[in-house]
Amino acid sequence: MPKSKRAKVVHLSKTTKKGKNLTLKLYANIRSSIDTYPYIFVFAVDNMRNTYLKDVRTHFSDSRLFFGKTKVMAKALGTTPEDEYAPNTSLLSKQLSGTVGLLFTPRPPEAITSYFSNYHPLDFARAGTTAPRTFTLPSGILYSRGGEIPREDDVPLSHTIEPTLRKLGVPTRLVKGKVELEGEYVVCQQGDVLGARETNLLKMFGVTVAEFGVEVRAWWSAATGQVVLVGDERDEAGTEVEMEGS
Repeated sequence: MPKSKRAKVVHLSKTTKKGKNLTLKLYANIRSSIDTYPYIFVFAVDNMRNTYLKDVRTHFSDSRLFFGKTKVMAKALGTTPEDEYAPNTSLLSKQLSGTVGLLFTPRPPEAITSYFSNYHPLDFARAGTTAPRTFTLPSGILYSRGGEIPREDDVPLSHTIEPTLRKLGVPTRLVKGKVELEGEYVVCQQGDVLGARETNLLKMFGVTVAEFGVEVRAWWSAATGQVVLVGDERDEAGTEVEMEGS
């Protein structure tokens, strides 16, 4: 009688987990990069979009960018002076909270901070985003951009969209094949937390209010072993430094 496969003993020490392998790979790659690159930057991302993060990777083709589990990245850098991989890299670990990543690069801090301070592409907002401005649909015939551009540069909204607008709560009506509003309609006000209804309406009218941004929190220099907190007046070694961005 053949042996049942259900009765087969499997030793846990012989099993492999994809997640564990990826964790070990991230850990090893970060430590290898510490040995390779003269600068490490901790950065935080606002309104995360993979498309724009890919653009950042492309721009820094001579560098390495890691966007993984913060605990793993912190462990690779070291979390205490006793287990840090290089002098003071454990100080960077304190900045690893939220949506953050690590950039290893040969480029100087001035080039990095300048690039990110000027890179702020706009995208469509997602539910849960706070509206940075008010968007109001004007009264009268509705145009495809909802008043965002001059009417002479726009085209009237297609009548086929009118039922969808009404389902989303916009009090529209069809008049001789044109979509009209009797009065102004406020889609969102500055400071509102956007829901699915508001984000759908903003997208319908091509209104992009979510700004992708990268904030550099701190950087480490292999030459000095010092960690500089961007926007702070001191580095983590306690030496007076020039305030970043001043």
